[in-house]
Amino acid sequence: MSIPWDVELTHGRIGVRALQRSDAPRWAELRRANGPWLGPWDATLPPEGGQQSTSYRQMVSVLRRRAKRGESMSFVSTWDGVMVGQVSVSAIAWGSARSASIGYWVAADHAGRGITPTAVALVCDHLFTALRLHRVDVAIRPENHPSLAVVRRLGFTDVGLAPRYLHIAGQWADHRLFQLLSDDVRGSVVDRVSSSHA
Repeated sequence: MSIPWDVELTHGRIGVRALQRSDAPRWAELRRANGPWLGPWDATLPPEGGQQSTSYRQMVSVLRRRAKRGESMSFVSTWDGVMVGQVSVSAIAWGSARSASIGYWVAADHAGRGITPTAVALVCDHLFTALRLHRVDVAIRPENHPSLAVVRRLGFTDVGLAPRYLHIAGQWADHRLFQLLSDDVRGSVVDRVSSSHA
């Protein structure tokens, strides 16, 4: 299956584009500098999951293979063309589901500029139009207020609490599940960012 994953999308100063091998130094710099900011929300492998240690180059190779197979897509979010975060699309399901899950992060020094809502909106519009998916969902820890603000600003619907849903920061953690359906979007998801006062 061939899907349009190696794309560049922009809205004003904010953009998303496919993660590249050449992003390695910037990616490592952002992850290192933002460890305390991102650590409480980072997915981890449970003890029974074994050890997973791969280089950045190996990680990107795996992600690009998965993108080519239509399983996932990994984007960097940019501010004035410079990488400041990431938006990951995983668990793409075709057939009768036509759905995907989204995760995201942004560097602490770029938080509050509307980068993440806009980047997520750009990716959602791409998923709904180019891939013709029906549903996009996001799982968020109830105490992650900045992340909750993103989905609320974009009009995602809260579909409930999933106890011990994902292994985060070394333990199984509860998450609230949110979804956005293509049927519920009039115009574009990016329009919701522009019209929102959140």
